[in-house]
Formats: sequence, C-alpha cells, structure tokens
Amino acid sequence: MTSAIILFAHGSRDPLWRLPIEAVATEIRRRDPAALVSCAYLELCLPSLPDAAAALVAQGAARIKVFPLFLGVGKHAREDLPLLIAELRSRYPALQLDLLPTAGESAQLTALMADIALA
Repeated sequence: MTSAIILFAHGSRDPLWRLPIEAVATEIRRRDPAALVSCAYLELCLPSLPDAAAALVAQGAARIKVFPLFLGVGKHAREDLPLLIAELRSRYPALQLDLLPTAGESAQLTALMADIALA
C-alpha cells in the first residue's frame, strides 16, 4: 500500500511563513527519498487540503496521514479540520485517511521545545 503524508498548517499571506512547514517536508524526503509528502493549508496559501489529497491520490497513494502542524488545539483543529477530513473520506471512500493529533499534542515536541528553551 502506497502511503503519503500531508503536513497541514494554517497558511499566511507572507511567503516566508511557509518556510518552516516546507522544511519539515524536505526533512521527511531527506530521511525517506521515496516518501510521498505534501504541504497543505487551511487558508491564504495553496495547495488546499483537498487539492493536496487529490494530487497524492493521483500519484497512487492508498493511505494518507494528515499531520496538523498546530501548537494549540483551537477551532481549526477541533472543528474545521474534521469537516475537511469527512469531506475527503466521502470523496475517496477507498482511501485510508488518518488524522494524526496536532503537533502541539506531541510529548516529543513539548520536550524538544523545553530542551531548546533551556539550552
């Protein structure tokens, strides 16, 4: 089964804002050159989540993990994203679509941020 990852973030009009999100995608590709990975944005940037998913499905992805790169679990993570995921599941019923917890819910990320602050 071909798997893919979508790094999902809010989006911004500032093109520099995207650099850290794209750096994560680049690091994933560096670690696994065969990885199918895409960035997607809720608003103000392209591609949208539906467009990124469509491109990955067209590349043969049968499973997509969506990793929300939000530190907090606000309205976008609690309400907007589940609606987008439901729409994708309806559009692609054969696709295994996994919504991961937000980055901010990761104990690993919390520990890493503490390490950086204490360094």
